[in-house]
Amino acid sequence: MTLSDAAWRQLISTIQASGPKAALAITGGGSGAIAELLRVPGGSRLMIEAQVPYDEHALASYLGYPPAQASSADTAIAMAQAAKQRAAKCVPGSDALVGLGATAALVSDRPRRGEHRYHIAYANQTGTAHCTATLAKGRRDRAAEEDLTARSIVLWLARACGVEAPSPQTLLDADEHYTETPLAASDAIDRLIGAEIDRISVRPTGEQLLTAPAPPLLLPGSFNPVHDGHTTLARIAEELTQKPASFEISVTNVDKPPLTAATVRERLLQFAGKSPVELTSAPTFLEKSRLFRATTFVIGADTAERLVAPRYYGNDPFRMNGALEEIGSGGGRFLVAVRIGAEGRVRTLNDIAVPPRFADLFTEIPESRFRMDTSSSEIRRSRT
Repeated sequence: MTLSDAAWRQLISTIQASGPKAALAITGGGSGAIAELLRVPGGSRLMIEAQVPYDEHALASYLGYPPAQASSADTAIAMAQAAKQRAAKCVPGSDALVGLGATAALVSDRPRRGEHRYHIAYANQTGTAHCTATLAKGRRDRAAEEDLTARSIVLWLARACGVEAPSPQTLLDADEHYTETPLAASDAIDRLIGAEIDRISVRPTGEQLLTAPAPPLLLPGSFNPVHDGHTTLARIAEELTQKPASFEISVTNVDKPPLTAATVRERLLQFAGKSPVELTSAPTFLEKSRLFRATTFVIGADTAERLVAPRYYGNDPFRMNGALEEIGSGGGRFLVAVRIGAEGRVRTLNDIAVPPRFADLFTEIPESRFRMDTSSSEIRRSRT
């Protein structure tokens, strides 16, 4: 079905006046949707920003990691979630935000071995949804495929904004394949990944709390997978401090791709019925200390070494000192476990050049009580 020019302009006006504010990210094709949405007066009521991270390095920078495949449903969803996070930073406190991500593989100046296709996703306050179309090769030129993809993006954005509009499938021929995944309800984990909240406390029963008191003892990690070393370290730390321990998983990391909701739920299952877990969006200990005041963090000597090394602060000792000063002033402390490195060398707190002014922030767990020789990465390698 093709809308008349007047009906198309009216649809865009309705989207603009629908209430939500939107951020778009489009790569591979369909960027004409941006012009379509701004050609009709009133675009400022809708649009926060629109980006076209076309180059693979630009896309990796936008997402924070290089995707396994540029044109895929997973990448479109990740782009939509990243766009919504950016929207939340631009319009803090608003619930009516939409992130839309689209990625396409269309007619090129060289033969394409794979299918001609697009993937479009949105993330809003209710959840996420995406659609995929496979276009018949050779039926359209680049301009026609671009126009089809751009119009499909506008129609999918209409749905994200709660505006009644035709399905993108109506733009396709009867023999072309189209699928869409219905809206997946947003829960607290989706909201955490979407930067709407910054912390969830998960009880061993699975109950999720947004306003629980800060745990007095916290063992951060990726826990991929959790192993006996982690659980034993938590138990020893509890015995030494006489405080209950929780584990912490950050959905964002300094040097790794952000975790997906599915990955977070999978890792949470390891603790079901056993231990409380804090889910956060705090990749650094400075950010963790702002969420968890007066908390003792249980870490390995390798992590402690990074905490007091200026190179991990952009080679800026003033940044390092400022971070440690803020952590300490908030009551943050570190309980440091002896760790054996990949080269077989034992690392203890005494091997680390802790600045004297911050020495009282760090306490070592005696090697006689605990030494961590196992790592999750070694376990993963042994399983492959």
